[in-house]
Amino acid sequence: MADLNPLIPGPAPVIDPEIGGPPTAPIGGIPPRAGRPFSRFGRLGPNIVLIVCAMFFSFPMIALARYSLQNVPTVLLGAHNLFDKWSWNGITLVFHDPHFQPTLFLSLRLALGTVLLTLGLLLPTAIWVHMRLPKMRVVIEFITVLPYVIPAIAMVAGIVVIKPHARWFLDSNYSLIPFYVILALPFTYRSIDAGLRSIDLKTLVDASRSLGAGWGTTLWRALIPNLRTAIISSAFLTTAVVLGEFTIASTLLKNTLPTFQATFLAVNAQAGYGFNLLALVATTVLFALLSVVTRKRGSRASRQDSKARDKNDPFKNDAVAFAAVSSHHGGGLG
Repeated sequence: MADLNPLIPGPAPVIDPEIGGPPTAPIGGIPPRAGRPFSRFGRLGPNIVLIVCAMFFSFPMIALARYSLQNVPTVLLGAHNLFDKWSWNGITLVFHDPHFQPTLFLSLRLALGTVLLTLGLLLPTAIWVHMRLPKMRVVIEFITVLPYVIPAIAMVAGIVVIKPHARWFLDSNYSLIPFYVILALPFTYRSIDAGLRSIDLKTLVDASRSLGAGWGTTLWRALIPNLRTAIISSAFLTTAVVLGEFTIASTLLKNTLPTFQATFLAVNAQAGYGFNLLALVATTVLFALLSVVTRKRGSRASRQDSKARDKNDPFKNDAVAFAAVSSHHGGGLG
């Protein structure tokens, strides 16, 4: 059999033990790596940025932890007593306060109600805008960003004006839910909008409708499973907004978790700052878990899509079949 083309770079000819000669198909060489050549200092700049950001975030947390958990006077804190007299007593005082559990449960109920109302309003609206009114997306995005631009104190001023005429509504603890929905709009809408952009919305809706499904079934069985990551992100962001909002709850005299934190901090500063540190760390861990969960779901979905495309690719299947036949019958071809 003729030798391989010497102009094509590649390894030396391989002898197939079954046919006693080189393979029937030529083996191409490995193409050179595209882009810049590898350098051990190529990631130095990004790594320095990450280290600086980690220090910027960690050092204040360490200082707050020392103040709230170390039983040493503030003026005496230093490197020589970094590991002395650490205790959890400051944080445990918060859990023994009789007002802690009622305010925590109220904030959790408000967070749940806000998440449900936000998804119930935004999910159908965003789907309808993407399908029927794509030119209105810019207007909707502008409207949803207004609560982020206009401070919450402006909303508080409006609440004070209407409060004497709407006590039947504002006297309820759940009257905070509509205001929290407005405050969370800049974050929740963009999460849902990003999820809708990542899927073929029109194809999914048309396929579901052509099979006889109604809009409710289409939303529940075709769209929501594909928007699971966006919905989880929206729920986490909404919960973070609810658990951190103080201005409106204080104006309406509601005993939520943020108002309890402010009151407790005025009574016991060390324990109050310890509880604030615990809440900040818990929020950070939740967002880290959110990132891990969404990344795993995205990578699993991309792997499944890749396998499905490979399985349904006729050219790739034909190439694999031709290679298999050539390997078994190469002796006759030679």
